[in-house]
Amino acid sequence: MTKTIGFIGLGIMGKPMSLNLLKAGFNVSVYDLNTKAVEALVEAGGKAAAPTEMGETCDVIITMLPASQHVKQVVLGEGGILETATEGTVIIDMSSISPVASVEIAEEAAKKGVDMIDAPVSGGEPKAIDGTLAIMAGGKESAFESVKDVLQAVGSDVTLVGKNGSGVTAKLANQIIVNLNIAAMSEALVLAAKAGIDVEKMYQAIRGGLAGSAVLDAKVPLILDRNFVAGGRIDINLKDLTNVMETAHEIGVPLPLSSQLLEIFHALKVDGKAGDDHGGIVQYYEKLANVEVRKA
Repeated sequence: MTKTIGFIGLGIMGKPMSLNLLKAGFNVSVYDLNTKAVEALVEAGGKAAAPTEMGETCDVIITMLPASQHVKQVVLGEGGILETATEGTVIIDMSSISPVASVEIAEEAAKKGVDMIDAPVSGGEPKAIDGTLAIMAGGKESAFESVKDVLQAVGSDVTLVGKNGSGVTAKLANQIIVNLNIAAMSEALVLAAKAGIDVEKMYQAIRGGLAGSAVLDAKVPLILDRNFVAGGRIDINLKDLTNVMETAHEIGVPLPLSSQLLEIFHALKVDGKAGDDHGGIVQYYEKLANVEVRKA
């Protein structure tokens, strides 16, 4: 039988992921405060439903929301999934939230016989659209195997990292690498721009060497075009880096570079750049050096 999927959160990532689930042949119910996003999914073949209705009717319920408090509200709160969810239902939280909150939600769900998988993603909007997200999951192996087909409809690289909380912890590590990579790249681009060399030619010269990376190839062309339309918003990455630092401090891991980058994110937010793509980190360095990175 075809699984019935509930999907809560139809933002930059959630909307294309829901569409890919429909394309894969699943029955998909959707919920979001943005009624236009819901209408778009209904037009594509989905069904509008509240979280409590999903608890009654869906085999699997996915949440893709901005922060821990939003996930807690739709799962544990009044009118939430657990009010009606029955034993055997699986909740997959694909948001990037704190490991502490994720484990807490999983423990509450388990009291009702509901399994929870934390399965945050990496790849941004382009990979959400083409269904090739990297997915790092945490939870019971039996629950993971039961929903693997759902995860493979939205991601091409799906890995069970360990128990509940492992997926979101892996995502924190991922966010350190991605965002510090963008920051290092930004310093290099601003240096090159200020020195007066052709930044586009420099990019072509270095991308095949050890400095080459998926981040370099994804972000440099956009920066050169001055395109900071968000695939991964600065304020969302600020939230992720805040979770990184809180988690690191709890377990006794100093992260000097991440802490400095968090302050850079705060500076960009104050400067009105919160809604920009995190490739917009370059704008912080541009302001310091009084130069702009763009095509020659």
